[in-house]
Amino acid sequence: MARFMDVHRNMTGITGPELEEAHAADLALEKAEDVHFEGAWADPDSGTVYCLSSGPSAEAVQRVHERAGHRADEIHAVPLSV
Repeated sequence: MARFMDVHRNMTGITGPELEEAHAADLALEKAEDVHFEGAWADPDSGTVYCLSSGPSAEAVQRVHERAGHRADEIHAVPLSV
């Protein structure tokens, strides 16, 4: 499985509970696309949210996000990590 980091913009003011709810929505839908969302991070001031996932493709990750109601603005493959 490949790993991906995606970016959501325009989520200014997102709260901890809202981030947890969005992440839970992804988790509830991920199996249909053989994707696993590992975590989510947010900067409420800039409105930027990041998600780390693994799955077969960026398109599969995007399909989960779209079904969960929060399409990613960018999805980047993460071929190396330490």
